[in-house]
Amino acid sequence: MKIIVGLGNPGRGYANNRHNIGFICLNHFARAQGIRFDKKQDKARISTGEVADNKVVLVRSQTYMNLSGESISRLIKRFDINLNDLLVIHDDLDLPLGKIRIRQGGSSGGHKGIESIVACLGRQDFVRLRVGIGRPTATEDSSEISDADIIAYVLTGFTPDQKQIITTVIPRVSEAIYCLLSEGLTAAMNKYN
Repeated sequence: MKIIVGLGNPGRGYANNRHNIGFICLNHFARAQGIRFDKKQDKARISTGEVADNKVVLVRSQTYMNLSGESISRLIKRFDINLNDLLVIHDDLDLPLGKIRIRQGGSSGGHKGIESIVACLGRQDFVRLRVGIGRPTATEDSSEISDADIIAYVLTGFTPDQKQIITTVIPRVSEAIYCLLSEGLTAAMNKYN
């Protein structure tokens, strides 16, 4: 069994934020596979199904991003999932807008949701599918980008120009997930990185 997690914040106010690209991509994948989020369990919205001969549990944590690990660690224990079978989809400030990267393990890169998962699991060797959202740019008023600027950036929606790019990336993420499930990590990395 595989567990596929899309990171984001619950609630309509956050639905289209850059930080919620994990939720957005997972929702697209679920629709493409005919899977509905029909259960609430362990502070998460979950769905189960079969994709590419794999039983899958799709997860959108309903804790806020910074507490994602609480929900995900409970579900991993409940479903007795090996960490090699965990895939986490999340936004990445350090990737250019619309780029995706798949890798196993590594640091959190400062992503609070990933930090929470690592802290709760005690390990960081799970697979991540990172979706680039780019970084905010400096303004005329300030040449430095503060933590507050970054928080404001990830908690707002994409601009119309950015939406055009993101709408082409979302189906590509679904293809990458399917490739991971059907052909494995190495093939997916070679094809999508």
